[in-house]
Formats: sequence, structure tokens, C-alpha cells
Amino acid sequence: MANEWATFGADLHLEVRGPHLRAGLMEALREAVRSGRLEAGTRLPSSRSLAADLGMARNTVADAYAELVAEGWLTARQGSGTRVARRTEPRRTEPRRASSPPATAVRSRLAAPAHNLKAGTPDLASFPRAEWLKAYRRALTAAPNEALGYGDPRGRIELRTALAEYLARARGVHARPERIVICAGFVHGLMLIGEVLRGRAVRDVAVESYGLGVHADILRRAGLGTPTLPFDARGTRVEELTGVGGVLLTAAHQFPLGGALPPDRRAAVVDWARASGGFVLEDDYDGEFRFDRQPVGALQGLDPERVVYLGTASKSLAPGLRLAWMVVPEGLVGEVVAAKGAVDWASSAPDQLAFAEFLGSGAYDRHVRAMRLRYRRRRDQLVEAVAAHSPPTRVSGIAAGLHAVLALPPGTEQDVLRAAAWHGLAVQGVNQFRRAGVEPTLDGLVVGYATPPDSGWQGALQALCRVLPQASGGAWNAPGGTQGLSGRS
Repeated sequence: MANEWATFGADLHLEVRGPHLRAGLMEALREAVRSGRLEAGTRLPSSRSLAADLGMARNTVADAYAELVAEGWLTARQGSGTRVARRTEPRRTEPRRASSPPATAVRSRLAAPAHNLKAGTPDLASFPRAEWLKAYRRALTAAPNEALGYGDPRGRIELRTALAEYLARARGVHARPERIVICAGFVHGLMLIGEVLRGRAVRDVAVESYGLGVHADILRRAGLGTPTLPFDARGTRVEELTGVGGVLLTAAHQFPLGGALPPDRRAAVVDWARASGGFVLEDDYDGEFRFDRQPVGALQGLDPERVVYLGTASKSLAPGLRLAWMVVPEGLVGEVVAAKGAVDWASSAPDQLAFAEFLGSGAYDRHVRAMRLRYRRRRDQLVEAVAAHSPPTRVSGIAAGLHAVLALPPGTEQDVLRAAAWHGLAVQGVNQFRRAGVEPTLDGLVVGYATPPDSGWQGALQALCRVLPQASGGAWNAPGGTQGLSGRS
């Protein structure tokens, strides 16, 4: 019984001052509420628990609670305990300053778009919560005690073993568990490999003409130059690789333009890496979601010693899991591990164990297949809606992935984006992803059809169709005063 105080109740930090315990306790509680440290609805410890923590008689605490309830600072209900009361702020009577904008205007500027068609996020409402919870419970029940300690910087062996099997089977990746490094997202993996390449005296890593700017930024922060490769109708022109120590490619499904790197160029980039001693950094961006045939295999399968494979669960499951992986050439494993640190500080061990169980049980395969059908239906609905409402608009990049590219007449991209904003539609333009220094040759929208929940999908489609050019032959007048685009047929 001597240590009973340490085993029950919730902690509450209070500094009780003055010779009178009840008055001091009441003032300490009032001050905690008044300052906002204890928010409305916060449940307080029982009188017994708080009395034990503060070294007071239980009746002293009970009397203080009762008096504060009477004053309106606290509320007490049977079964709900004692909580901080919700207090109504006094109404302000002073006139609004002339310089203050109307509240409606402020809300209008800060309001989130009604519809979100930005690329890069899956349908988060479809996350397999029940199956993930089952996997988490099974994994945590079976986990050895050491799994909850500081772990191998490469990540849990259970997950690396499960990934080696899955990647070999589904993506054609040659992987052994000891060559897999778990990361807290794709960007984390890119940071690590950028640091390693810079340590090897690599000066430049080439990037594609269109892509996410943050990836090039990460490489530059590692001290690497990022020259841009040209592109043509067949994709990135890898034959232009020269004078660099590496290249970052989305070979299976280019982001954002949507094509797969042709077989001859896949072979050419591997030949370049072998001949020059360079490395290919393969971003397997949503490689699982191919709709017209079997997914294109990973480039890494052509030469595991020259290609660093980077994959993630951000598109197949959810970005909030912060689970990604690298399959590293044998000669780089030690350097990547050293760059990551002495222990796995980045990724939660229970989450890794749950994902290993999710993979091993077949739940991941079932989820990917179900989402592939779901996204294909949405893609088809997008294509049909655009064809019906905007015949001049050509849709491309639809063989795979979670987004499509809608080509626009030259010079109209910004007008369409302004019209979209007017209609409460969040969508991105192709030129948002164009690298600095690349000549603008394309106008279009990058439409992420995976992002909206089912309840918002049709509304998002309708908003999109309202801002696309029509086949009326006359002027196209965008709402909100944007400049019209004339002469379309």
C-alpha cells in the first residue's frame, strides 16, 4: 500500500501555494483553467487520486472540487467524472476597427477547396482499417520483447524478409533482406542515397524534365548538381546522360506525364550505368497500379548492382504510415546504413511488424488488387466525362497510376487553373512540375482521380468539366473574370 499512489489515476501538475490547502488548490485549478492550460472538457483526476498525489486529505480535494463546480469552473456527472466546464466568452461590445476585413471575406480566403483533384494521394477513405488492425494485433502479440527496443538501422528483419519476397514476386526486383533498408518515406530514402553519393565524390545526379521539385531540392541539399535530361514523345532521353554520377528516374510510370520508359531506353540507361560506374535511382512511383496489362517490372531487375530501387506504401496504402524502402546495391549497403545511423530511429518497429504481417498474410495483395479495380473505374469515368463535356481535351497518361494528364490548347493552362479555383476545385497544371530552365512546350492539367472520397467524386468530376474548353466553336468564358479563350473548335 505504501506505493499505491503511483499506480492509479491520471497525472495533473499543480502548484498549490499558501497556508490553506483547500484555498490554494482551488486557486491553482482556477489559474490552470484561466490560462488555457486545462482546456474545456479536460477530465480531472478523481479526488482520491489527486489527494494522494498532492499529499492532502481526500475530503480537502473533494470539497475544493465541489466549490469549483458551484462556481462554474468545473462540472461533475455520475460516470463522467469531474471535468473542466465549457465557459462562454463575454460578447465584445467595442466597434470593429475600420481596417479589419469582414469576417466573411476572411473565411472566403481561408476556406479549403470544395473538391480536391491534386495528384499524389490515394483514396484515404479506402485504407483497410479492419485488416490493418488485425495485422497489427497479430504482429504485436507475436513480437519478441527486443522488437520494442532500439533496432537494426536497416529496419526489422521481419519486414525486410517479407518485402524481399513480395518485391521479387510482384515487381521483378532482385532483393535479399540484408540489402533492404527501411525508410520513413521516399524523401528520407533519397536524402540517404544523396548523402552517400556525395560522399563518393559524385558531383551531379541528372533528373527528368518534369517531376516533383522537392526531389531535386533534396539532391541539391546533399551538395549535388541536378542537370535536366531532355524529353520527347517517347519519354526521357537517357542517351543524353553524360558527365554525371547518377540519374533519378520514374521508369515504370513517369510523374507527371504518365508514360513508361521504353525498353530500349531502359536498356540504354543500364548500359550507361555499367560503363560509367554511375547509379540509377529508380523511383517506383505507384508501380503497382497498371490497368491495361501486367505492371511494368522494375528497372532494378536489369542490374541490381547499378540500380538503387526506392519504393513506398504511400500510394498503395497511405502516406501517413511513413513506410518506404530501398533495395541497395551490395557495394552501397554499408554506406547507406552508416548514413542512416546506429539504430532505426526513423520508422516505428510496431508499424514495421504490422506491415510485415500484412504482406505475409496476403492482405496487401488483396488490397492492391481491389484498389486497382477501384482506380480503373474512376479513370474510366474521368475519360468518359471529359469526352462528353470537352471533346477538344485529350486525356493521356492513363495506362497506370493515380492520375491523368488533360492536354489544353497552348497558352491556356493558367486561365483554366484560375477558373478551377473559382469553382472551388484544387487541381495542378503540368507546368507546375516543369524543371527550371526547361522550355514550356506543354499546357495541361494533372488530375489526381484517386484523391476524392466516393461521396465527393461525382462533384469533383462535374467541377472539372465546367472549367474545360467546350466544342462550341465560340469564346470560352471562365467564371470570375478570367480572360476568355476564343476560336476553339
